[in-house]
Amino acid sequence: MSDLLQVTDLSSGYGEAVVLNGVSFSLAEGETLALLGRNGTGKTTLMDTLAGATRQHAGQIMLAGVLLHTLPSQARAGAGIGWVPQERNIFKSLTVHENLTAVSRAARAGRSAPPWSPERVYEMFPRLAERKTNLGTQLSGGEQQMLAVGRALVLNPRLLLLDEPLEGLAPIIVEELLRAIARITRDEGLSAIIVEQHPKAILAISHRAVVLDQGRVVHSGAAHELQAQPALLDRLLGVSREHAVQA
Repeated sequence: MSDLLQVTDLSSGYGEAVVLNGVSFSLAEGETLALLGRNGTGKTTLMDTLAGATRQHAGQIMLAGVLLHTLPSQARAGAGIGWVPQERNIFKSLTVHENLTAVSRAARAGRSAPPWSPERVYEMFPRLAERKTNLGTQLSGGEQQMLAVGRALVLNPRLLLLDEPLEGLAPIIVEELLRAIARITRDEGLSAIIVEQHPKAILAISHRAVVLDQGRVVHSGAAHELQAQPALLDRLLGVSREHAVQA
């Protein structure tokens, strides 16, 4: 598989503050990357940097042959980035259907898969189909997260960025979202980077894993190999596996 994303010697942060230092990794077309690390290690900063929401101090980001770091944040969706930040960023004053149609675009040239449409999103998330006339303010937290993922999908991205998609959700919704994410990535073949505090759940549906600590990559390898080494995972993350969500 050819590389879809190449990050080389990336340093970035907010204003003059540097959070990431010399981060390098790559992601092949169709792969899912689990981005792990303790709180405050730079995971969200990396996602924000890919989306263009930080100040980049050094390094290069290349997506499908395009120098992503040279593009302003508003142009990165057109280059193939679908971003679901922690804040979800849905239009709460619009209905579910209006949220999806407001950002819907034609499929990008060169994509073999059929384009994502509101109808495909409803098929993926039946809860949204049942609530298509509801305002964003009338949705539960889990439904808002599904809508945020749907809004990213209808942009027909090359790379989906999911920043803690399971945070604060009820267990039954976590299971539903995990199944949907696995289908989007494994079955649909969409490349993704997923930040999550529940490593066991995400490693089970990922191809590769990168662990950050103090803004640097301290581990990179196959997700299944890291999942099979619980002692190493505990040491890297400094957390107990007893608190991990079952996939």
